[in-house]
Amino acid sequence: MIVSMVVTVLNEGESIARLLDSIASQTRLPDEVVACDGGSADDTVARLNAERRFPVRVIESPGANISRGRNLAIDASMGDLIVCADAGVRLDPGWVEALCAASDKASVGPRDPRLIGGVFTPDHTNAFELAMSATVLPLVDEIAPERFLPSSRSVAFTRAGWEAAGRYPEWLDYCEDLVFDLRALRSGPFVFAPRAIVHFRPRASLRAFWKQYSLYARGDGKAGLWLKRHLIRYATYLAGLPALLFGALAAADYGLQALCVAGLAIGAGAYLRTPYHRLARLWGSYGLAGRLQALGLVPIIRVVGDVAKMAGYPAGVAWRRKRIASQPELRWRDSS
Repeated sequence: MIVSMVVTVLNEGESIARLLDSIASQTRLPDEVVACDGGSADDTVARLNAERRFPVRVIESPGANISRGRNLAIDASMGDLIVCADAGVRLDPGWVEALCAASDKASVGPRDPRLIGGVFTPDHTNAFELAMSATVLPLVDEIAPERFLPSSRSVAFTRAGWEAAGRYPEWLDYCEDLVFDLRALRSGPFVFAPRAIVHFRPRASLRAFWKQYSLYARGDGKAGLWLKRHLIRYATYLAGLPALLFGALAAADYGLQALCVAGLAIGAGAYLRTPYHRLARLWGSYGLAGRLQALGLVPIIRVVGDVAKMAGYPAGVAWRRKRIASQPELRWRDSS
């Protein structure tokens, strides 16, 4: 079986060495690495072309989004099994081998697995990144395989599965991997590969996090994803939370005031329970100052992420409504 690794890159000169070193350290090297560069202005392409530890081919397509970059790289690859990661990650040494093993073990006939989902774990380096990891990144043992939609920073699929899924949707610049997953699952079984691990460094500032999550939500709106989830968030922040705050601060009836205070306390506990549970599992190497800083940052990060989603989602919905009549690919849920 020929295994091709595909990756898209854009201005990754400062971080590409982490990825290349981790590829070179694989217990099972991919037979080739095909990278699509979206128009880097730094030395990313030069660094890729200088790699000699394993075969690398670089396709240059200025302006290509992630979906088009992946499709171009897969088109140019020779593999029967495609393994896909993002630039900026660090692969666990057994990543490729684990994806291949999961594919081989489940290959039993015409319904061979079309999608093999690896996982990613936080690669934090300071208290802010620790808090970010605890807030937004699920731990491996939290994943329910039957509901899991793998990120394309750690996934594999057959070439036939990629074709059957309609390739990556080039009309989407964010959340493209979720649409790809949902379409791929229609055409063949899914296999969970928890030992196929990539180490992912979360955003290092609130500004970068805001941009990331507002774009993710805009992608949800463009793709018509998670409407109910977004509506619940709007209802919570725009109706439920203001009502409880008003009742806690201004209600004339002390019983109602106490009820609103209790509601706020219960809501805050539910809101922060999972991030704080993760934080306690992740902060082992940090001292007291780092732990206290992370404890204070978690609720801030949680609120910033939610507000960013609420800001980004309407723009995506508006984009979709403007184009859905003239772009049939936007009705991807209706296609077979």
